[in-house]
Amino acid sequence: MADGVKVLLVEDDPEIGRIVRDHLRRQNYDVTWASSGAEGWEDFQAQPYDLVLVDLMLPEMDGFTVCKHIRLTSHVPILIMSARHEDEAKVRGLDLGADDYVTKPFSLTELSARITSHLRRYRRYKNDDAPARIEENRLEFAGGLTIDSEKKEVCLNNIPVALTPKELGLLLLLAEHPHRLFTKQELYEHIWGQSDLEGNGTVTVHVKSLRKKLQDDKRDSRFIQTVWGSGYRFVGEAIS
Repeated sequence: MADGVKVLLVEDDPEIGRIVRDHLRRQNYDVTWASSGAEGWEDFQAQPYDLVLVDLMLPEMDGFTVCKHIRLTSHVPILIMSARHEDEAKVRGLDLGADDYVTKPFSLTELSARITSHLRRYRRYKNDDAPARIEENRLEFAGGLTIDSEKKEVCLNNIPVALTPKELGLLLLLAEHPHRLFTKQELYEHIWGQSDLEGNGTVTVHVKSLRKKLQDDKRDSRFIQTVWGSGYRFVGEAIS
């Protein structure tokens, strides 16, 4: 079952990271090991994974934030590994979209069993939900906006719109979560992969450029609405 299965391991403790990586590789899992939250989020965006193992206490970007960003774009199973025993931490991780929680120190045999169980459920989900997932690749909105997330193509009134990778990332994130308010910090963390409060200006510039290309007047927004003092949300009217 493990042959060809890609696992992302996000763990800053070098000893634990090596032990878990080597154990999973002996079971024929294809393991990528990231030693910080920001590195893990960057790796996740670079290629598809079948499962993610993530610690909570990580440098640059904590595990809670990593879980949140992964869940915004994927249904891949997420297993938290942490030395924190508090129920509050467990509940918060699960609320952010994690599927399971193992407390350090844990048995490698137990970890393998949980991984196998979640992979089995995930494969069943993907097979059952395949038609719906294919349809979700293309989004259409009143005002002539179409977004193909698989082909990474955006058109306005059937005319292709040339977006930078960051502009496309912003549009996809907002459009796939309509009416959800995203703060500038959340957008910066998700798209740029960095926990940097100084990134607010960068987000503002990119949203301004995106709006111009979409011919979206912020005073009468058809697609991206500014919530003053808070952030942005997508308000486009979906065409079913």
